[in-house]
Amino acid sequence: MTPAAEARPTGFARFWTASTLGFVALSTTSLGLDVLVIRDLGAGPVEVGVVRAAQFAPYLLVGLLAGALVDRWRRRPTLVVAHLAQGTVLLLLALLWWLDVLTVGLVVALVLVAGSFAVFGAAAEQSVLPDLVPHHVLVLANARLGQSMTVAQSVGPPAAGALVAASGAGSALLLGGVARVAAGLLVSRTPVQESPPEPAPRRAMGTEILTGLRFLYGHRTLAPLAVSTHVWFLANSIAITVLGLFALRALGLGATGYGLVLAAAGAGGVVGALVAPVVGRRVGEGDAMILGRLLCTLAWVLALLTPAERGPATALVVLGAAQALYGFAMGLEDPNEMGYWQARTPRELLGRVNASRRTVNRSVAVVGALLGGLLAAGIGHRGALALAALVFLVATVVAALSPVRGARVGDARS
Repeated sequence: MTPAAEARPTGFARFWTASTLGFVALSTTSLGLDVLVIRDLGAGPVEVGVVRAAQFAPYLLVGLLAGALVDRWRRRPTLVVAHLAQGTVLLLLALLWWLDVLTVGLVVALVLVAGSFAVFGAAAEQSVLPDLVPHHVLVLANARLGQSMTVAQSVGPPAAGALVAASGAGSALLLGGVARVAAGLLVSRTPVQESPPEPAPRRAMGTEILTGLRFLYGHRTLAPLAVSTHVWFLANSIAITVLGLFALRALGLGATGYGLVLAAAGAGGVVGALVAPVVGRRVGEGDAMILGRLLCTLAWVLALLTPAERGPATALVVLGAAQALYGFAMGLEDPNEMGYWQARTPRELLGRVNASRRTVNRSVAVVGALLGGLLAAGIGHRGALALAALVFLVATVVAALSPVRGARVGDARS
């Protein structure tokens, strides 16, 4: 039985659809921004790193505050505003591209604005799911969302690549903006059985933030899981920053080829998300997370071995296979991790705990993005990818040597 059938059908179904539209927006605009910055604006590796870092930098500024505020606010209106604001920024980017007035600096500024709203939207989105489904189907509900995300990652990039090849990078941004606005309107009509925010008086904001941090980094299993995830985000940010440069410049793949590479990650993710609940039940959510991180390490080792001398076709096959394995690893790991986080965190702390770990994750990602650009310029694309793979391995080992190993949602000790 699906979460929609077991719990609150209309609420989860609409939330699921809105989330899917958000995933479509993300998958199309990621490709559009990469092509726009790397090809149209001719940005160098360091500038590409800065643009990538700008997507995560808002967490440094408002991440912890967002978590505390989301725990005070109703989650649905927060999510609606976040979707609509991000959609507006993407439409503005498309308009400025069409007017031929975009610069790398302007792109960075607008990405910072969109990212600021995304911080609040992410905290609300991850915190509202327990109001839509019961705890015992959280992994399954997250798997459904993961499947939608990976389908969007499969369909979105090649469609965006073809669209960009035909109409330019701004067309992908336009598509993403429309999808975000549609998601916001759909969430506004989603019934959520949400408890009202705590009445005043409340504790000081700083005290509330510290309460979430103490819970997160004082928990027997969530603390080492958080540390492992922080390391994973450093590796992932380095790898993703270098990937666009590697594919578009070193391997000579155009927008269409790059879109197919990204789509391979989505296709692998669909399979990973489909098997995630089964693997989580059989080996435990903790071991499923560790397995996913190990496979992710192997995927980036394969990526850095992609040959350039045999032509774009061979490069497309090898890099596509690497990204398919990467997507499978994330599809397997994400639902188990998110279900475990949501089940282990008290509802009144969900906003703060989710925002706290995301703030650290994205802050580390800022460092990774800048480092990825510097490494690509200094030691080359393959050297940067090799370092990223090594950091992925460290993240895997941290989790494997902690209570994450063998952890299960139903085990009170974990």
